[in-house]
Amino acid sequence: MAQFEPTLLARIHKPDSPALASYRADGGYEALKKALGMAPVDVINEVKNSGLRGRGGAGFPCGLKWTFLPKDHPGPIYLAVNADESEPATFNNRILMEKDPHQLLEGIAIACHAIKSNSAYIYVRYEYGRSYRAMQAAIDECYANGILGKSVLGSDFSLDIRLHRGAAAYICGEETGLIESLEGKRAWPRIKPPFPAIEGLFRKPTIVNNVETLCCVKQILQRGGDWFKSMGVPPDPNNPRDAGSYGPKLYCISGHVNNPCCVELPMGITARQLIEEHGGGVWKGRQAKAVVPGGISMGFMSASELDTPLDFNGPGKVGCLGLGTAAVTVIDDQTSMVDVLFNCARFFAHESCGQCTPCREGTAWMHKILNRVRAGHGELRDLDLLVEVASSMGIIPGTTICGLSDGAAWPIKNAIKKFRSEFEDYIKSGRKSVDPIPAGAH
Repeated sequence: MAQFEPTLLARIHKPDSPALASYRADGGYEALKKALGMAPVDVINEVKNSGLRGRGGAGFPCGLKWTFLPKDHPGPIYLAVNADESEPATFNNRILMEKDPHQLLEGIAIACHAIKSNSAYIYVRYEYGRSYRAMQAAIDECYANGILGKSVLGSDFSLDIRLHRGAAAYICGEETGLIESLEGKRAWPRIKPPFPAIEGLFRKPTIVNNVETLCCVKQILQRGGDWFKSMGVPPDPNNPRDAGSYGPKLYCISGHVNNPCCVELPMGITARQLIEEHGGGVWKGRQAKAVVPGGISMGFMSASELDTPLDFNGPGKVGCLGLGTAAVTVIDDQTSMVDVLFNCARFFAHESCGQCTPCREGTAWMHKILNRVRAGHGELRDLDLLVEVASSMGIIPGTTICGLSDGAAWPIKNAIKKFRSEFEDYIKSGRKSVDPIPAGAH
């Protein structure tokens, strides 16, 4: 760990890091030149062999995803870049776009060459005004210097990159919801199949990749797949579905810590190390009661589970949905888990697109029940009712189109299982929240 040197964040502290001249002085776009001298299939194989898995939450192998495109398709083929980043407490993509936008653009260009795409769209979260402006300035520099447009860097490869601002909806982080929004429609996720690689944006083959994933692609082409695979966690030999957790990862640390920040570390650091060595420890001299490993949709780790490795496999071993976005949020021992869970339920009730009945009604009812508990009118049977509702919604039970429902239900099931005695004591005491919120309010 002591010998690890950041690569994704290596340039962010330079005062002129977003500028093209600064980026090129640090070797920028040399990886793209290398990729353009390779056959597209060789670029794909390099990424496949690196073991890179998507950094957006699902952790699907990136190179394998690229191979799902139809062979010898006449085109067009599109790359959609997911820069929506609407998972609570996640801010690593924002840093990459604002501080080193050309790293992302180089990764996009390499990916487009690999998948034989001449058109990419960057879907940027509406609230990220600074990110949007930084990316647009970088794109303009690239067009002015022959890096985008016709004959990229003097080659026979052409590429256009367009920015698209979202409309501030969590559901746009789901790839087919993002595609619908890009097409100017309401962001309702699509039924799959067909998957986007077969029929995506404008009903053409489309690859959707996350910002951090594409920045990793740039580093892999520059340093090699073996370099990427030299760090992280190899596959669990007892789990045939584990593809390993290789490479560097951007971890966000926020909540009740002394030093909220974003750090780059090899995959597999524990939550305890992250909090104590990089987050400055829990604030006000308190202890951690719970930790969210990667966005609230992943659920909670208890204080006794802080030595869990934060790789793609680790959080699942302690009852979490997964690593998610690696946005670690610390909750101290003076904070009520009832209030925390209510905030989670309120968020998902507001962000459900309403297309699927189990999600639309389930998130609303979980919010109402927890609101009643906080108002001092809860009953012990409400806990079992919450778990029943949560267990009856989502892709995992097979009742909804996208995974938002699972993300809404998982923290409910997870928190009540791990902190049930706290919920029971809260209900038995008839305690009322300091700030009860009227049912239906968001």
